[in-house]
Amino acid sequence: MSSVSEGARPGAPAPQRDVSRETKQPHVSRETWDAAPAPTAATDPWPEPPAVDTPIGAEAERAVRLLHAATKSGLPRPQRQRVFTIANQKGGVGKTTTAVNIAAALALQGLQVLVIDLDPQGNASTALGVEHREGTPSSYEVLIGEIPLEDALQRSPHSERLFCLPATIDLAGAEIELVSMVAREGRLRGALAGLKNHDFDYVFIDCPPSLGLLTINALVAAPEVLIPIQCEYYALEGVGQLLRNIEMVKAHLNPELNVTTVILTMYDGRTRLADQVADDVRAHFGNKVLRTVIPRSVKVSEAPGYGMTILDYDPGSRGAMSYLDASREIAERR
Repeated sequence: MSSVSEGARPGAPAPQRDVSRETKQPHVSRETWDAAPAPTAATDPWPEPPAVDTPIGAEAERAVRLLHAATKSGLPRPQRQRVFTIANQKGGVGKTTTAVNIAAALALQGLQVLVIDLDPQGNASTALGVEHREGTPSSYEVLIGEIPLEDALQRSPHSERLFCLPATIDLAGAEIELVSMVAREGRLRGALAGLKNHDFDYVFIDCPPSLGLLTINALVAAPEVLIPIQCEYYALEGVGQLLRNIEMVKAHLNPELNVTTVILTMYDGRTRLADQVADDVRAHFGNKVLRTVIPRSVKVSEAPGYGMTILDYDPGSRGAMSYLDASREIAERR
């Protein structure tokens, strides 16, 4: 019987030479596999992670890139000044939000833009960051003829090309005072015609949610109507009455008046209802409806609380990009 070394069990395999990571063996790693050259910045297959490695950082980088491209490329000026009345007597459909954000998007792309706030609530003035406390020169004094429009203009602090005619609470009584005035329906048109020292490319008139004298003044002053329609069940209710009023104003006061643009707002792609409303609106208005739809967005709702448009508050958001796209579509239809 063969001898067995001390400490070894019969039948056990012969002891192997200890090979461990401390043993000097040819070093094989991902950098030297197959005699690859030493890693360099150009050849390292595992480069350092990018500086932007969080969703917020990536969104910020995307926003800067897109806004820089929009600012650099710009938009051509229209052949003539374009004046839009943004009207829909149904409240909460996005009239003010649409007015200020499309205006801000056009200004961002190099155009001179004016927003006229005809809503006594003054929400457009708030969103553009301009003063509209009681006693501030405003659209009220302009309508009743106390001051020229130019004296009440304010520049938005967020853009040197974006101006606002603010509204104060005094405007709430303007309809009663206008009743007895001569040419009461054309007061705003006369004020706009007297604007000599500013060459605005676009003028947006934000109307109150009613079909009173303030809205009539806006319809008489503008050749184009932009109707925001919310993607909700009651969206089309009341649009018929608005269209009849537009036809009446066109027949008697402003022959150039036409509905040129319809924009779908507060679109929620998760619901079939939103798609149904969008299909109905497109079937009724045809190519007047912008291809771009404005999504329902918390950021868009938050922005006015900080005296900003969505393009200033969160330029990388879906809402900001949608309004930027919508502004380009409007500019293309010049």
